[in-house]
Amino acid sequence: MRRLCLALIVAAPLFAPVVAYAQQKDLVTVPPVPKTYHPRKTPWGEPDLRGTWPIDHLNFTPLQRTPAQGNRAFLTDEEYAARSKQLTDRAGQYADEEKKGKLGMGHWVEVGTPNRRTSLLIVPANGQLPPQTPEGKRRGALMRSSYRADEKSYDWVTDFDTWDRCITRGMPASMFPFNYNNGIRLFQSPGVVALQLEMVHEVRIIPTGGQAALPAPMRNWLGESRGHWEGDNTLVIETDHLKPGPSATHAGTWGSPRNNDTPISDEARIVERITMTGPDTAVYEVTYTDPVVFTAPWTARLDWRRNEKYVLYEYACHEADVQIAGLITSSRAQRAQEAAKVQAKP
Repeated sequence: MRRLCLALIVAAPLFAPVVAYAQQKDLVTVPPVPKTYHPRKTPWGEPDLRGTWPIDHLNFTPLQRTPAQGNRAFLTDEEYAARSKQLTDRAGQYADEEKKGKLGMGHWVEVGTPNRRTSLLIVPANGQLPPQTPEGKRRGALMRSSYRADEKSYDWVTDFDTWDRCITRGMPASMFPFNYNNGIRLFQSPGVVALQLEMVHEVRIIPTGGQAALPAPMRNWLGESRGHWEGDNTLVIETDHLKPGPSATHAGTWGSPRNNDTPISDEARIVERITMTGPDTAVYEVTYTDPVVFTAPWTARLDWRRNEKYVLYEYACHEADVQIAGLITSSRAQRAQEAAKVQAKP
């Protein structure tokens, strides 16, 4: 989805995030999450996080930073100027396509606003995913996806990942910015929080009343979450019971591995913290641990903004699996043509 106000947003000279990163002299140290704000309470006495918290402004902020940036959590002035120009140019593609009377990625990709972060990852200190274990690499090599650069032969639905099939982006990939449909909406009632995702129209139901965990054999694409309140401004969400299948990272998030081949094991565990830092600002932190796949845990941090003008649209991903069927039939036809050419050679 493309929103017409993006060009105006991107043209803004400076992104003022939750913490005053633009004034940060220390380019390495990530400031602690502010804990001094006291949000209003719900009628039943819990911190009130209800509302719409889209993360479209973070699109083009990479998940991982470049090796050359080392342990720098923030951009230099020169790097920030380059990112600002990149996003301004990207935002201009919409108007350019309108003038040319065509539809392309300019109408499809929702461009974010420039900020000073080198990466969404803050742990490890180098802003890159930890090395995978030998078992993680083995499992990743077995994963199938249309995003894999080394595999374009399709014969059945099992040759595609859960994202290709419009089932799920999985966790924690679903909580990171994508090229479009970045809406997040929080609902609360006594003892439960519901987190609605615009992408793939999924809803995470998070009990906060101390409910017991599910039996071990029961697993879900988004895992099984249990929440509790930390102080009067932070929701802590602990998730396990993840069903292996999706990739833990997604190529649609800038700076992520490109092949959608980050496996999820039965031992994967996620801890998230949503901390209100102002009436319309929050910090979202996620720590992902999977000892079967990664040699160490990793943590990402995103600055959220409340925006009640943001509209969540229906995510009509596909009609009757036409795309998957088309990819399979065209792949078979292409391979048949190539085989026929080989046989026709004298």
